[in-house]
Amino acid sequence: MRSLKQVATIFAIAAASLAASALVAPAWADTNSPVGLWKNIDDVTGKPKALIRITENNGALQGQIEKLFRAPTEDQNPKCEKCEGARHDAPVIGLVIMSGLKKDGSEYTGGEILDPDNGKVYKSKLSLEDGGKKLNVRGYIGISMFGRSQTWVRQE
Repeated sequence: MRSLKQVATIFAIAAASLAASALVAPAWADTNSPVGLWKNIDDVTGKPKALIRITENNGALQGQIEKLFRAPTEDQNPKCEKCEGARHDAPVIGLVIMSGLKKDGSEYTGGEILDPDNGKVYKSKLSLEDGGKKLNVRGYIGISMFGRSQTWVRQE
């Protein structure tokens, strides 16, 4: 039979282990939300293009480019040459490319997404997949049927 001191020691160790594991839990433990850092994968080449940070402000999501994955021969700090208005010639790194998306059931809808390659802005919707590890990003004109999708992979 264990002494009261041994039981207390075992309990203290278990409590400390539980507290430590909570501290090192990933920042993206809330897999029900797209808030976090995502790697977008080009739907044509299948290669990573950028890291995009999605944040939420007053119930609406926005996404901003944090990093680009580019070949050494490519411009490492490109500008959005084909963008219009205030975005014209803005640095792509730091550019807000997604805005206005709000939760609608299991999706986020009602927002827009910018394609910095062509400067066009599309309607957008998002849905989480694979337990929140992947994000289906759809950009479209008019109705969702006329558009294209990318799968983004959660980084944090």
